[in-house]
Amino acid sequence: MFFHVLLVSVVLAAKGENLICHILESPEYALLSKDGDVIIGGAFLIHSAVILPSLYFTEKPEPLICYRLNLRELRFAQTMIFVIEEINRSSSLLPNVSIGYRIYDNCGSRFLSMRAAMALMNGQELRADGACSGKAAVQAIIGESESTPTIVLAKTTGPFKIPIISHAATCECLSSRKEFPSFFRTIASDYYQSTALAQLVKHFGWTWVGAVNSDSDYGNNGMAIFLEAAKEEGICVEYSEKFDRSETTKLMKVVDTIRKGTAKVVILFVAHIEMNILIEHLILKNVTGLQFIGVEGWITAVNLITPTSYSVLGGSLGLDVGKANIEGFADYSVTDTDHIDTNILFLPLKVSEALKKVNFTTKSGEQVWFDSTGATSAKYDVVNWQLGVNREVQFKQVGYYDASMPPGEQIVQTTRNIVWAGGKTEKPRSVCSESCPPGTRKAVQKGRPVCCYDCIPCAEGEISNMTDSNNCEQCPGEYWPNAERDKCVLKVIEFLSVTEVMGIVLLLFSLFGAGLTILVAILFLINKDTPIVRANNSELSFLLLFSLTLCFLCSLTFIGRPSEWSCMLRHTAFGITFVLCISCVLGKTIVVLMAFRATLPGSNVMKWFGPPQQRLSVLAFTLIQVIICVFWITISPPFPYKNMKYYKDKIILECGLGSAVGFWAVLGYIGCLAFLCFILAFLARKLPDNFNEAKFITFSMLIFCAVWITFIPAYVSSPGKFTVAVEIFAILASSFGLLFCIFTPKCYIILLKPELNTKKHVMGKMASKSL
Repeated sequence: MFFHVLLVSVVLAAKGENLICHILESPEYALLSKDGDVIIGGAFLIHSAVILPSLYFTEKPEPLICYRLNLRELRFAQTMIFVIEEINRSSSLLPNVSIGYRIYDNCGSRFLSMRAAMALMNGQELRADGACSGKAAVQAIIGESESTPTIVLAKTTGPFKIPIISHAATCECLSSRKEFPSFFRTIASDYYQSTALAQLVKHFGWTWVGAVNSDSDYGNNGMAIFLEAAKEEGICVEYSEKFDRSETTKLMKVVDTIRKGTAKVVILFVAHIEMNILIEHLILKNVTGLQFIGVEGWITAVNLITPTSYSVLGGSLGLDVGKANIEGFADYSVTDTDHIDTNILFLPLKVSEALKKVNFTTKSGEQVWFDSTGATSAKYDVVNWQLGVNREVQFKQVGYYDASMPPGEQIVQTTRNIVWAGGKTEKPRSVCSESCPPGTRKAVQKGRPVCCYDCIPCAEGEISNMTDSNNCEQCPGEYWPNAERDKCVLKVIEFLSVTEVMGIVLLLFSLFGAGLTILVAILFLINKDTPIVRANNSELSFLLLFSLTLCFLCSLTFIGRPSEWSCMLRHTAFGITFVLCISCVLGKTIVVLMAFRATLPGSNVMKWFGPPQQRLSVLAFTLIQVIICVFWITISPPFPYKNMKYYKDKIILECGLGSAVGFWAVLGYIGCLAFLCFILAFLARKLPDNFNEAKFITFSMLIFCAVWITFIPAYVSSPGKFTVAVEIFAILASSFGLLFCIFTPKCYIILLKPELNTKKHVMGKMASKSL
């Protein structure tokens, strides 16, 4: 591509001495040649096949016969000749120095490549000047186009330090300066091309591809690099096949593998000769509709265009090194050549040293130089096989690759007008498994590549918020996956709300109980002077009604969102009001027992438990509970607590007990008072009077104790807001039990049987039995 500069650099650097040497055997003559002061060698694959002679080893074999003209390689040779002629015609580039050339055709044969290498070193004359002193007949060699013959050429000429400049040999193996110290190339190594192919495949979202390469240094090295790069990019290869141009059986197997494969995208890392052979068999097998991705070796090869090839290769994408426009190149003044003297001879070693210093910029602004491996910078055009207006095949540039750009920005797509396989405008999909949507994760199928997977829904409590997640992530503590499991949302906060049905029902029952108690209190207040009210210690009755009202109302503190104050209030208010209530009931029970004792002759026990003592006992019993509650709140009070252990998908907002000892001390004290009250009432249940209140107190305490005994296991086992509902139910049930058992009989007499509300009737039975 940069023949002008390379040839001028060769001529400027080489010189040597004249010696005479005889060549054994007949010389190998060049296909194209011209004499000059400086001779540049060339080796091209102008014919792509040979006819092998019969080898009986009884006589000297006939020369190999070359056939199948390769127009692409012929154009390379013509370009070299054109540049040499242009330099020779120039009066400014190399005045007084003529450049000659010797171009050999290797015909795709490794044998002929070796003969060409030897001929370029030895020359064509039987008596060759300088050969015996180690100087070659040429000062530099342009070629070859393929990597394997280039390796042969470079290793053969290497000991003589003859620089080899290749325009198309891209094998990464040629980058070793230890093995190939005099090798240069005007194209980047396949390391960059293979990496670019992997990025190109990733750019278009393909993760499931097939791979075919030439069984040569070029194909094997390039494919090895691609497979490694594809693995790093998360691309899976369904199959990787290789073949040699002479292996027909192997070639047929490769075609069958391509045809039967599930991958819709196939990477073809083959030289254009192998591609010619492969395309013929693909056409015979009618293999169409596949998206082929090609390398610079064949993607823009004009000789691949046939009337039937577009049906297979149409829409192909690949990398091309681009084409240089050499018109006007002679206007460049590469160096000052006034001091060059013509009888001067050039040494290949100096040519090689000069090539290492080449650094110039073309008219288009592109910088040309050789790096430490003897290659130029890696830049490729992304080309696409398309049909033009006249139905002719065009290699249209649709993007480019620049290795100097940062990772992720090296592939640039310049147009969306890409024709895909089969002439379609929609990009083909090539995946082993369809993408896993958010909310699922990939699970690799056993024994298959990582791109073959099943989509597994995320486990409970986990999400994946992007496509093709390898793992699901756990939601943070207060979050839970939504139904699709693709994002974490705040957990439902559960508490007994006043807006829900259960909360409304309990609220109504609480208000109903408080209202009913107030009505009873009003009824008793109206009839406070009647015997039935006076006979049952009206002061304790009113205090009991007051405490029952507070018991009904304290259940309201359990409804609603728990807060720091409501948590402390609900437990302490409940404990104190219930102790106040039981204390009143206990006082009434003691009064009944004392009243019976007071009717016995000579008994003055009532003076020991009169109204002052009754008030004091209620105050003392209640004060003990107040002290317990104060200690509880001071040491470790109840607090609002987010319980995330009981349910996985919701948060129970409840009141933590703080000190469990304080909570059970409050309940235990209430239980002790209730049990004591029950025992005393049970003992006084058969005392002789018409209206024995002890019997009703016994029933009320029986209900009270039964409710709270069953409350404990129900409280412990109930989940979430039902724990609070059980507690409210226990408060309401015990409060209604006390209200109904103690006050319903009295209200019945007052409202429905007023004739029984007399002192005679209330005291009659007691009086008759005491006589």
